[in-house]
Amino acid sequence: MKIIKKLLFAFLILCTLSITAQDNPFKVDVVGAGEPILLFPGFACTGDVWNDTVSELSKNYECHVFTFAGFGNVPAVEKPWLPKIKEGVLAYISENELEHPILIGHSLGGALALWMATESSSYKKLIVVDALPSTGALMMPDFKSEYMVYDSPYNKQLLEMNDADFENMAIQMAGSMTSNKSKQLQIKDWMLQADRETYVYGYTDLLKLDLREDLSKINTPVTILAATEPYGLEMAKSTYDTQYKALDEYTVEFANGSSHFIMYDQPKWFIENLKNALNN
Repeated sequence: MKIIKKLLFAFLILCTLSITAQDNPFKVDVVGAGEPILLFPGFACTGDVWNDTVSELSKNYECHVFTFAGFGNVPAVEKPWLPKIKEGVLAYISENELEHPILIGHSLGGALALWMATESSSYKKLIVVDALPSTGALMMPDFKSEYMVYDSPYNKQLLEMNDADFENMAIQMAGSMTSNKSKQLQIKDWMLQADRETYVYGYTDLLKLDLREDLSKINTPVTILAATEPYGLEMAKSTYDTQYKALDEYTVEFANGSSHFIMYDQPKWFIENLKNALNN
């Protein structure tokens, strides 16, 4: 009888741990020791996108590497996806008593870091990697957040797309994001592994997010590491000037000739400029 009670008790503990894990809309791997850095990946990517970065930074920092719900092997959550991610990250910082963490985010992860900084000045630094305060405005000249809805013909098409067509789309998209052939395959695989509803509705959340005016609320030092491809340096400069004009002060460095995944196209440049941003 005692054995049965012990087994039942152990089962209940496992169930509780499982529920607790599912409550967080992400997985976090912690590597290194020192000042805390939170590393947010781009859309559909896992935290593995930061592997080379963490190998360097973990020598001096405590790296909290996120993989968001619906990507990699992390279970999906109900929409709205992006607001849940943000609230989950804020809770994670509070629960783990992380004081003045540094935020580093690529693409979606950079937008998330900016969003957090518009609401609080409790972060030491922001380093955003090829990220904009309004991705939607980049795609639509007369963009308004209310234009972005879950129930749209485009979303319906993506949700109903067969696996072969979705893979072809992923191959084309990955090919435009880095010139590194092996990394193109990795990006494609991450896209295929993603929960389809998260991929569709989560991207709608990202497009809906418009922080351009709210940038004026940021008091945290911001460094931007920006790609220039596919449109070239002058167009990239114009885009960043326009999108970030409400931010009083920031530093931007352009990786000339690099596509969206700067850490893959110009790894040496990326690490050097990342360290410069951390040290300044």
